[in-house]
Parts: sequence; structure tokens; C-alpha cells
Amino acid sequence: MDTRWRHCRRTPIEARTKQMMLFGKISQQLCGLKKLPWSRDSRYFWGWLNAVFNKVDHDRIRDVGPDRAASEWLLRCGAMVRYHGQQRWQKDYNHLPTGPLDKYKIQAIDATDSCIMSIGFDHMEGLQYVEKIRLCKCHYIEDGCLERLSQLENLQKSMLEMEIISCGNVTDKGIIALHHFRNLKYLFLSDLPGVKEKEKIVQAFKTSLPSLELKLDLK
Repeated sequence: MDTRWRHCRRTPIEARTKQMMLFGKISQQLCGLKKLPWSRDSRYFWGWLNAVFNKVDHDRIRDVGPDRAASEWLLRCGAMVRYHGQQRWQKDYNHLPTGPLDKYKIQAIDATDSCIMSIGFDHMEGLQYVEKIRLCKCHYIEDGCLERLSQLENLQKSMLEMEIISCGNVTDKGIIALHHFRNLKYLFLSDLPGVKEKEKIVQAFKTSLPSLELKLDLK
């Protein structure tokens, strides 16, 4: 075989990673366009595009592991991640760390202004070390998303802190589902117009998670 071609060959995983990096770069550029004025037609377009960003690639999860695949999904959708043992947040898709697949474990997720939605939450299933999640101004987060999160066994054990802020589609039903995070120590809820029965929520968490620090900034 010609050695010139031998050095140019990529393994299937390397080729797929290259494709994903290109897709991530394009997605970040497109996310910047969301600041432009919306029309009815543009809402349909962004809804479709966000669904593409959230699509679960099970082959990718198998090839690179759940933490890397989830990192790619989250950053593709405009969120950030922080790994165990690191202080810096990862927010650039094309600068995700490389190395052994089991080296970087997601500890915290900041999904502020991101387009994550329920169809992408299968990416979270294999994450074992997530301790904190911040959902702020996430237009596609609704009760079903919180119910899905709260049913993931790994998160039920690992989650310690959660913040939900300005997510207009979240109601009492989704918040109550969070009691399944049995080790949750801190929960902050703010600007959630769909949450109507604050006292009921307070009592529910006092019963199910008596050591929880619950902070409410709700009207």
C-alpha cells in the first residue's frame, strides 16, 4: 500500500469525530442567528433544527462513551459542562478535551439559553457523576423533561444541586417529580409562571427530602 495514503486513513471513530466537530461548529454559528427577529416561518425552522441538534446517536454513545457523547450534545445545543477535577467550564464544541474515553466525567451542567429538549435526554442515561444542573431560560424544558430526568437511576443517586429559572413551560407537576433525586441538597426555583401552588411544593419536599435547602423566588 502507498504510504502516502496509509497516513491519511482514519478509523471509523476518528472520521465520525471529525464529522461531529464540523457539525458542532456549524451548530454554534447557527445558534448565534437565533438573536435575529423571529417570524412564524422562522419558528418552524428553529424548531426543526433544534430537534436535529437533540437527536440521539446511539452508535456515537457506544463509540465514545456517555460523557463524551453527552458533552457533544449539550455544547451543540448551547449549554456548558464542567468535568470532575476541573474549574473551567467547557463551552466550545471544538475544544472539548481529548484523551482516554473514561477520563472526563461530567460533574455540572449549565444549560442557560440552550435548546436542549426531551428527545435528547437519552444522552443523560449513562452519566454517573452529575451533581449539579442549571436550567435557565430553556424554552423547550417542560414537565416531561423533569420527569424523565428524575427517573434516571444514576441521577437519582448523584444529583446534589439544581436550579430552574425562567422556564415558562414548567409547572408544579414537573417540580414535584424532582423528589426522586434522593440525595438532593439544594433546589432553587425562580420566575416559573407555570408553578402555582408554592405551599404544596414546600410541603411535598419537606416530607420527601427533609434535609433539602429549598429556595423559592416565585410570584
